[in-house]
Amino acid sequence: MCTALTTQNSAGDVYFGRTMDFSYPLDPEFYIVPKGYQWKNLLNTHRIKNQYSFMGIGQNLSPVTLADGVNEMGFAAAVLYFPGYALYDPPAPSGSRQIAVASTELVKFLLSQCASTGQAASLLRAVRITGVKDPVTEIIAPLHWIMADSSGKCMVIETTSEGLKIMENPIGVFSNSPDFPWHMANLRNYMNMSPSQHTEQNWGAFPLKPFGQGAGTFGLPGDFTPPARFVRTAYLKSHTPIPDNREQAVNTCFHLLEGVSIPKGAVVTDRGTSDYTQYTACISLTGKEYFFKTYDNSHIVSVKLPENCGPDIRLLGKLSKPVRFQEWK
Repeated sequence: MCTALTTQNSAGDVYFGRTMDFSYPLDPEFYIVPKGYQWKNLLNTHRIKNQYSFMGIGQNLSPVTLADGVNEMGFAAAVLYFPGYALYDPPAPSGSRQIAVASTELVKFLLSQCASTGQAASLLRAVRITGVKDPVTEIIAPLHWIMADSSGKCMVIETTSEGLKIMENPIGVFSNSPDFPWHMANLRNYMNMSPSQHTEQNWGAFPLKPFGQGAGTFGLPGDFTPPARFVRTAYLKSHTPIPDNREQAVNTCFHLLEGVSIPKGAVVTDRGTSDYTQYTACISLTGKEYFFKTYDNSHIVSVKLPENCGPDIRLLGKLSKPVRFQEWK
């Protein structure tokens, strides 16, 4: 599960948001990673030096693995589940000089090396994306990715039986399976959706009046399947007024993602666990500023990427914080 989107305010500032929907406990943490920091890829074939500092949400799975993040250039990326479609490259032959990146570390790799979606697209064509076991699920997790930059450009990355595909994302929305071209074609089934109210009609001599406001959205999917979340988010994003400033843009991003947030118990896996929205994040790509809230605490927390990130990876802490209600007297 998971849904992602991009949006802008009237000044052209770009925002990148996502829900993290998962059925395994993540207990996510927030990390800041400095420029110049060096790390070895999971396949232990290459040492990688960060060209940019970045921050993001993830876990320390030895090493730190990020689900989403943004770097000092305003380039952002996030990973989402892609079951039934993801197919990775086999390991590189012995002695190969091609950079091999595990699917679970691709977000961190792109943030460390790329200033824009265009640069990322060029780099990815020279990289081998290989599947490795995810310590959380203990399987080779099926994944695909969305990336965006401060120019507003948005692209998606999918590696399937047809090979690597890097595609423009003109709608700025992303979810899970099926593949991205299928979701884009499926939007054509909902061209009749409208925010406008239906007018009274007569069927013969019998007058018909809408029950109430919202009749123009009759047929908009309301379930939590990936196709439904994609369509619903695309509709909501396309018809929401453009925000004027930073505060409005952040609130708009969270409101849009609330339309696809999943409460515990609404979706239950065959393991008997709830697949629910563990956290929701909104990132200002222009301001390099994170905003997030968790399932158990809807207070929005913000973090700005510092100009000096220090020499080593810095853990700011777990996203989960105690709830404190503001009391009026």
